[in-house]
Amino acid sequence: MVQAPSRRDRVRAATIEEIKGTARQLLVDEGPEAVSLRAIGRAMGMTAPALYRYFGSREDLLQHVCGDIFTEIAADIHAAIDRAAEDTGGDMTAKMIAACSAFRSWALAHRPEFGMLFGTPLPGLEVLHEGVGAASVVAECADKFSRQFLTLFFELWTKHPFPAPADSEIDPGLLAQLIRYRDALGADLPAGAVLIFLRCWVRLYGMVTLEVFDHLHFALDDPSAMFEYTLGELAELVGLEYPATRGPAPDAGRTAPPAGAAHPR
Repeated sequence: MVQAPSRRDRVRAATIEEIKGTARQLLVDEGPEAVSLRAIGRAMGMTAPALYRYFGSREDLLQHVCGDIFTEIAADIHAAIDRAAEDTGGDMTAKMIAACSAFRSWALAHRPEFGMLFGTPLPGLEVLHEGVGAASVVAECADKFSRQFLTLFFELWTKHPFPAPADSEIDPGLLAQLIRYRDALGADLPAGAVLIFLRCWVRLYGMVTLEVFDHLHFALDDPSAMFEYTLGELAELVGLEYPATRGPAPDAGRTAPPAGAAHPR
């Protein structure tokens, strides 16, 4: 029989959550530079030294905050995939679109957090950019996030294999890196499929990042339609059908598919 946590343990757990929540709010309201143990303690009515009973350093605290944020994104994407699967009977196109759209929606709704995770790393958080095998709270939670896309991609490859370049068609230096990355992931995929996965991620991440940081405003007031084109390009890379452009209804008795609709597959 599992023993219920003691009152002392519950109070400690609640305090830890409050500390992390306060740190995140400071991040959102005032930026990363404002997140200090002194500022957090002041906001909570605690002394900065008292916070060391819960976190060993500012960097330790930020790692846990980042870990929570990655876990949050992963949960949002996972839920979106599950909803799409339930609504369409497991349609792979719908699940892929749901995952990409959930990532974009979360990013646009949480720009400061996105900047901390995917922009320039804060001191002490460089491990985020060290890749597979990095050992930290952040890396573990970041892996949960990336696995949402990897698992979906592997499912697609298993159910509907799509054309991928053979090893002999890939630059040797790039091939070696792809194999190293694949082996670190433990993924049973050919190197060419891993290359396509990375090409998809670069396009999705690039589009979302440009939009989050307002780097498309020189040309676009609303990049939503541009994101639709990106989804079409991603679908083409993995052998799925997705309408990137939509014209008028074919005839008076039919209507054109709604924005975001995908061809069944």
